[in-house]
Amino acid sequence: MFLRYFVKQLILPPGGLLLLLLAGWWLRRRFPRLTAGCFLLGFAGLWVMSMPLAVEWAARLLEREAPLAQAEWPALAGRAEAIVVLGAGRDVADPGWGGDQPSLLAVERMRYAARLAGASGLPVLTSGGLHFGVLPPSEAALMAEGLAADFGVAVRWREESSRTTWENAVESAAILKAAGVRRVVLVTQAYHMPRARWCFERQGLEVIAAPMGFMGTPNARPGGGWLPESRAFWQSSLLLNEVAGRLLYPLAYRSPAP
Repeated sequence: MFLRYFVKQLILPPGGLLLLLLAGWWLRRRFPRLTAGCFLLGFAGLWVMSMPLAVEWAARLLEREAPLAQAEWPALAGRAEAIVVLGAGRDVADPGWGGDQPSLLAVERMRYAARLAGASGLPVLTSGGLHFGVLPPSEAALMAEGLAADFGVAVRWREESSRTTWENAVESAAILKAAGVRRVVLVTQAYHMPRARWCFERQGLEVIAAPMGFMGTPNARPGGGWLPESRAFWQSSLLLNEVAGRLLYPLAYRSPAP
């Protein structure tokens, strides 16, 4: 798990772009043309990732699942048997809370799942394992606690051993099938939904997509979205991670579960 983390940070931006800039500096005397190319790619990559307009364009390519209309929420009980909300990391040892807390992305998913649960009456499963696979509490436990304390939603099942989206699906499916559940409402960010749906459907579950947190919607800004913003860089990192996941998952996980 730790090796995977370090490799990912070195390859994906900003790590990969910073390595390009470092390589340009290291090779500046022996290979001036290569140095210029490294600096150009590194600088351009950092600039593009920081542009809100680039985030908007890229998100539109990834956010392929339509939103679930609010008018459909009460009828979900007749179409599905459970709501599954996927973990999205944590804020570690927050002194204000006295311990680990779900990340902002996870809280966004929790809020949406709570609205769906309130409208439909469906039971909820939270999915997410330990910090780096070894350090408690689990993401599922943190989300279950937050759903109960902040949104008044009692979680029926916790899947606490997964480390990836694929494992979210494998471990959640085992729990749900044991409870006789085959049809689920899946809650995650819109850019992540196609890969998450693919994983869960490969486990033999019927999925109703409930995407939220869309980034591809038009957002008027001074400068037309060409000026760099720190939030855009963070969003670009999320989108690039998703692109990598979509490319690698079909190669890494070819066989569906029985």
